[in-house]
Amino acid sequence: MLKKFSILFLGLVLAGCSTNSSSRSGFDAFNSDISEVNFGSTTNFRVGVLLPLSGEAAKHGQGLKNATMMALEDVKNPNMILQFYDTKSTPSGARIAAENALNQRAQLIIGPLMSGSTRAITEQTTAKNVPVIAFGTSEEVLQPGIYTLGLLVSEQVNRIIGYAAQNGRSKFALLVPDNNTGIAVAKAAVIAAQKNDVEIKRIAFYPPNTTDFSEILKAMTDYPQRKARLDKIRSNLSYKAQNGDANAAKVLRRLQTLDTMGDVDFDAVLIPEYGPRLKSAASMFGYYDVFSPKVKFLGMAVWENTNLNKETTLNGSWYPSLSRTHSIYFSNKYADLFGERPSSLYSLAYDAIALSAALAKNADGDLNEQITNPDGYIGINGAFRLFENGTNEHSLDIVEVRQSGDEVIEKSPHKFLSSSEHKGAETIVVDENYRAPRIFGKDKYLAQTLIYGYQLNPENQPFGYIPAAEEHQLVKDSLKQYNVVIPDM
Repeated sequence: MLKKFSILFLGLVLAGCSTNSSSRSGFDAFNSDISEVNFGSTTNFRVGVLLPLSGEAAKHGQGLKNATMMALEDVKNPNMILQFYDTKSTPSGARIAAENALNQRAQLIIGPLMSGSTRAITEQTTAKNVPVIAFGTSEEVLQPGIYTLGLLVSEQVNRIIGYAAQNGRSKFALLVPDNNTGIAVAKAAVIAAQKNDVEIKRIAFYPPNTTDFSEILKAMTDYPQRKARLDKIRSNLSYKAQNGDANAAKVLRRLQTLDTMGDVDFDAVLIPEYGPRLKSAASMFGYYDVFSPKVKFLGMAVWENTNLNKETTLNGSWYPSLSRTHSIYFSNKYADLFGERPSSLYSLAYDAIALSAALAKNADGDLNEQITNPDGYIGINGAFRLFENGTNEHSLDIVEVRQSGDEVIEKSPHKFLSSSEHKGAETIVVDENYRAPRIFGKDKYLAQTLIYGYQLNPENQPFGYIPAAEEHQLVKDSLKQYNVVIPDM
């Protein structure tokens, strides 16, 4: 069962308080960097909230702050004080903000937003044994005591591949940006494929800022080979038809509408993009004769940021999202209070404050132990839980793209598997039966090293790092842009 906090949180949602200004919550700004909000508590549990209230991320910072004010008003915990600190959208600003929060006796840190800022405060907060619940999505900065509520790549990929596998898809392709996000998606997909007994057949990397997917998809879909196959068949049929073969002429006419002969070797493709790039990539698949439903298009939560209902290529596609059932309350109330629809990111701040309110009730206990309770919590985004290594798990909806509007086709689970089952295999098992995916748009051996931690030989067996010293150094230098370090030979 979920903790009692789950019931408490649902209760506060149903209560639906209607006040709508920060002044009604006791807001009091006492300098340009720090402001404090509470309900006149006598036994204080201080929560330092580190947000980018100025600088390039200020819009998101203000949205997150608005969400924290909503949550504070809803939970009405008299034992909790929120202390706001401006990170100024920089790691150095986050470091100063964390120092101020710790000096003012913060027992818990909410934020920062950016992973770089989280990395910047880690030494300070761990030295003081003050837990951090951040919003970034880079798993590299996480560790015991440094958590995130951000929607991680690995949980999204695992959810969508698991759902697709349960619904008959067994051979997957990935179209990913050639950066850290693309590598994270690829690694998570390979792990998820093994957990679900399906295959990753192809991984194509494209320049992160491109909107021209013609060449990479031409290669990924074997378009030249499939077209050449059709051209050869047509040539043979044409020769026979010219020599009086009526059946050949009939077949030739039937082939007039085709551009290629033969299918691609995958029945689902995952594209972790949004906006114009997603639309451009989807349309180019059609240009190269790859269509739904024979190939199911799969996405990630960022698809919610793009109106896809008029994209015929993506009609019927699936993607994971935070629970819509629970988030309707948050979205509607936020719009009423602040005059705009909120980003799903802001709802994570609401959950962070509601979790803080639950922790405040037993502030004398081990906060890390409470934060990582394996039963988890139910928040405005549905069920979630945090793990000792700093990662998290959300129960995610599966959404289908339809012309009439996106629809939830499988609601998020109401509870989690036991703590021993939730993660499954977190490493990639390579044995004599394993077949590595084909790589496009990137050096095969570099891609394999980034995804697997080592290269695979032609039979797809691991043989360690590159034996030649010069090649080894070349790969080491190439890996620096991904913050990956491999040992010397």
